[in-house]
Amino acid sequence: MKSCLVVDDSRVVRKVARKILEELNFACTEAEDGKQAMEACARQMPEAILLDWNMPVMTGIEFLRRLRKMTGGDYPKVVFCTTENDLAHIQEALSAGANEYIMKPFDSDIIQTKFQQVGLL
Repeated sequence: MKSCLVVDDSRVVRKVARKILEELNFACTEAEDGKQAMEACARQMPEAILLDWNMPVMTGIEFLRRLRKMTGGDYPKVVFCTTENDLAHIQEALSAGANEYIMKPFDSDIIQTKFQQVGLL
């Protein structure tokens, strides 16, 4: 079973994403900001990260930049999942090391398609 870290400051979004990912046979852990996500990755690097942009303490883009510099931080497939839908944000995320980008709101089909595109399914 593959592992996925769901990083979002919204408890509701984390629960919805977790339900979808568990139906796709992922073992999920959750973090509510980038700092918690860094700590989770330091304990055990997941195979996938579903990442929000706008969070307190440490934003998604700050987390992603730090993750990619960590030992093993180049390994997880990172899929941004955010309301930031302008081209500048998408380009910034991809240049920082994101593998894919999903706009909120999302559903099971969108997550499944994006995870297939990055080779997780």
